[in-house]
Amino acid sequence: MFDFGTISNQVYLLRAERRWSQTELANELGITRQTIAAIENNKFIPSLELAFAISHVFDKNINEVFKFEPYEDDEEED
Repeated sequence: MFDFGTISNQVYLLRAERRWSQTELANELGITRQTIAAIENNKFIPSLELAFAISHVFDKNINEVFKFEPYEDDEEED
């Protein structure tokens, strides 16, 4: 598997702004509460389809919910 960087997310903050429980968000998306907890704690990276669904539920662009942070390249390019 390729490892180019890390993915962080704003799921917890967006959910808290709406005063939704993890269970409420999970039910809206048709997934488990445990999956929401794992996403919020960066223990699980959702599929592209699920990431878009989460963004849609919050009425946000996917880039507003998920952020890719590439690793810095330690090697100099030739």
